[in-house]
Amino acid sequence: MNTATHVPVLEVSGLDIEIRGVNGAFAVVSDMNFSVRAGETLCIVGESGCGKSMTALSLLRLLPDAATIAGGKVLIEGQDFLAMDQRQVEDFRGEKIAMIFQEPLTALNPVLRIGEQIAESVRQHRKCSRREADARAVDVLRLVQMPDPERRASQFPHELSGGMRQRAMIALALACDPKIIIADEPTTALDVTIQAQILGLISDLQKRLGTAQILITHDLGVVSEVADRVIVMYAGRKVEEASIFDLFDRPFHPYTIGLMGAVPGAGASSEAGDRLADIPGTVPPLWNLPKGCAFAPRCPGASARCLEERPPFEEKRPGHWAACWEHDDAA
Repeated sequence: MNTATHVPVLEVSGLDIEIRGVNGAFAVVSDMNFSVRAGETLCIVGESGCGKSMTALSLLRLLPDAATIAGGKVLIEGQDFLAMDQRQVEDFRGEKIAMIFQEPLTALNPVLRIGEQIAESVRQHRKCSRREADARAVDVLRLVQMPDPERRASQFPHELSGGMRQRAMIALALACDPKIIIADEPTTALDVTIQAQILGLISDLQKRLGTAQILITHDLGVVSEVADRVIVMYAGRKVEEASIFDLFDRPFHPYTIGLMGAVPGAGASSEAGDRLADIPGTVPPLWNLPKGCAFAPRCPGASARCLEERPPFEEKRPGHWAACWEHDDAA
């Protein structure tokens, strides 16, 4: 983990994302605010459907057709990415901000060799010859510790193992030295041993290159290994944000506490022989959220106020924010 001190390279303010459904539009992300500095790793964590991947895709303007950015700003080195035309967006992608996708076999072009795909990105953003771009492709494959990078550059995605494809995906993201890397569940499709290798590689490269990193995950075990700061999302909104140390030491929000109780070695279930906790109920549908706090129907400590009024997202301790009426002190 890093302790970056630079000004933010990415600032997100008031981000709202809507999806058009058969019964009209509904919010999938509401009032997201955060920033990331060079050399810092911000993890966004939450259950499936909480809006974390939609948030990530919006930062590259790669939302699906049914989704729309309804409000907010995304500033990359002070420039409003959401206000740019399509040509400017394509210039920024790869050069300023890039993404490591969850499943490289679908993200990589199946009919182009790995080296060709990386070289194509290099030539799009840099004035260089085909030979120079091809050389850069091999160099960046070597950077991500791809075995026999010259040979792998000449192969197609289906000819590589899952771990190698993910290394190729990382190489493609790093090819033009972007300032910001977004990794969306980058190890989900890999076995445990390869997961550890890929996470270690991403972390090592981030430290060496000084990039800002946003890691999207549902896995608090991963978060504990790589994060500097953490945002916890629930039903499209932030419910807690803190440094990794504060979050694991004294979480505020009942949802965060519940997530930690379900992780071996974290929270209350850290003693040998203890049963892992679970969170009762299910995440409410985003098109039919409760009137008050979205977590209240599942929360063991919810009051009548929680059911009627949405709590504000406020600073509970210095640098530690949460949205909860009942927890004014750390758990």
